[in-house]
Amino acid sequence: MAASEFSAPPARASFHGLLFDMDGTIIDSTSAVIKHYQIIGEQIGVDADAILEVAHGRRTIDVIRMFKPDRANWEYVKSLEADLPKKYGSEAHEIPGAKDLLNQAMTRSVPWAIVTSGTTGLVTGWLKVLGLPVPKHLVVAEDVEQGKPDPAGYIKGRKSLGLETEDKNVLVFEDSPAGIMAGKAAGCKVVGVVTSHNAEQIKLAEPDWIVKDLSSVVIVGMEDDTVVLEFRDGLVKAELAS
Repeated sequence: MAASEFSAPPARASFHGLLFDMDGTIIDSTSAVIKHYQIIGEQIGVDADAILEVAHGRRTIDVIRMFKPDRANWEYVKSLEADLPKKYGSEAHEIPGAKDLLNQAMTRSVPWAIVTSGTTGLVTGWLKVLGLPVPKHLVVAEDVEQGKPDPAGYIKGRKSLGLETEDKNVLVFEDSPAGIMAGKAAGCKVVGVVTSHNAEQIKLAEPDWIVKDLSSVVIVGMEDDTVVLEFRDGLVKAELAS
C-alpha cells in the first residue's frame, strides 16, 4: 500500500488497559524465527518452508503438533525458545515506536501486559536483549490450552489486569490476523499493525484501527481511570471499506 493511504486524520479513544502481542508488534525477530524453525525442521524431519508458511502468530508447540504430534512437548519447546535471544539477539530489533509507547505506559502507570505465543524464556530474553520495559503481567504460551486465534490468552490478559468485565475498555495491539481475531473474540478493541502481514491481510481480520507501526500510537493524557490514545496516520476509512 502506498504511504499516502496511511493518512487518516488523528483519532482518539480511551481505554482502561492495554494488551500487547510480542513478535511483530513490539519486536521483529523474523530472522531468528526462521532459524528457529529451520532447526526444528531438521530435528523433526519436516521441510522448514512448510513450517514457516503456517507458523507466524502460533505457538511453537501448536506448529509442531501440526506436523509431528509425537514431538510436541513443553520441555523441548522451552529449551529451543530460551536459546533464541542468546544466539540471535543481534538479529532482532524494536518495532518503531514500541519503546516510546511502553515507556509512556510505565511512566503514567497504565495497566498493560504482554500476551504472546512465545514461552517465558523467549519473551523475557528478547525484552532484556533489546532493553524494553518488562510488564508486571505476562501471558505466555504455557499459560493457555489453545493458542491464537483462540481468545483464551487475551481473556487471561484482561483478568491479569483486573479488567475482565464488559464495562472495561481494553485495547489489543496485534500484527497477525489470528491475533486480531483472538483480541476481538476476547471483547477488546484491536489496532492492527502492518509489519509481518500486508494491509490487505490485516483488513480482512477487521481490526478497529490499522497503523504501520507503533510510532503512530501516542498516549496523550489520562482521564479518571483511563488512558487516552491518539492514532495518527492510520489507514484511511475508504481503504478499510474497500
